[in-house]
Amino acid sequence: MYVLEKAPAKINLSLDVLFKRPDHYHEVEMVMTTVDLADRIELVEIKEDQIIIESENRFVPNDERNLAYRAASLIKHKLKINQGVKISIEKNIPVAAGLAGGSSDAAATLRGLNRLWSLALTTEELAELGAKIGSDVSFCVYNSTALAKGRGECITELPAPPSCWVVLAKPQMGVSTQHIYQKLMLEKINHPNTTAMVEAIKQGDYKQMCQNIGNVLESVTLGIHPEVNQIKRLMEQSGADAVLMSGSGPTVFSMVKQESKAYRIYNSLRGFCNEVYVVRMLGYHQALD
Repeated sequence: MYVLEKAPAKINLSLDVLFKRPDHYHEVEMVMTTVDLADRIELVEIKEDQIIIESENRFVPNDERNLAYRAASLIKHKLKINQGVKISIEKNIPVAAGLAGGSSDAAATLRGLNRLWSLALTTEELAELGAKIGSDVSFCVYNSTALAKGRGECITELPAPPSCWVVLAKPQMGVSTQHIYQKLMLEKINHPNTTAMVEAIKQGDYKQMCQNIGNVLESVTLGIHPEVNQIKRLMEQSGADAVLMSGSGPTVFSMVKQESKAYRIYNSLRGFCNEVYVVRMLGYHQALD
């Protein structure tokens, strides 16, 4: 028995930090959606009561550091399952990029094991399990568009955003989310208008969506890594409708309506940045092809 799951990348259309919580996490308000760049997860039942992670990507750990491993371990422990599983991860999302690749793999593992082992858990129950693994996992379980609050685990689903092209560009480095949050000066934040972003998505208003994107972590990462700012400027100069860093970075994305303009931006970045992708915005659950 085996199942296949798609694990799409996420981007933050809006990311706000409100305050530092007593549990040392930050209280956030984020509007997130998915794009058509995805890892592929294959889950195969095995006789031995163990979890095996396989990936050709050398940056993907095969032990408990891997969020997909933690997801399988959690579901086995919580539901007292003595069945083993081999998880094969075809990695297409850049690692440590601000695109929730690891979290999406974990969410896909939860969804996949729910099907493989006929557990009949609801999406809400899977998202609750996901919150124990990482802040973005709950959102990734829903695999759609949502407003996320709390530390990211309080999810309110939204309609899919207006369709457009998205260009993703990741410079050759990783960024520590924890380090960026530590450098964030809460008293100096210029807060994005989360309510306006949610309304723009509900109304299907692409122009308003572009005008209300914002990420309070962006200025921190840009201050540490000037090459991220260079990518932003190149995208803006190439005529993007909107440009923003996703998550804690370092990936920057731009939104455009015309495919030709998307490839113009892509070409302007190719000499500067190795990992550049032209994808469609998704924002809704997509079955595996």
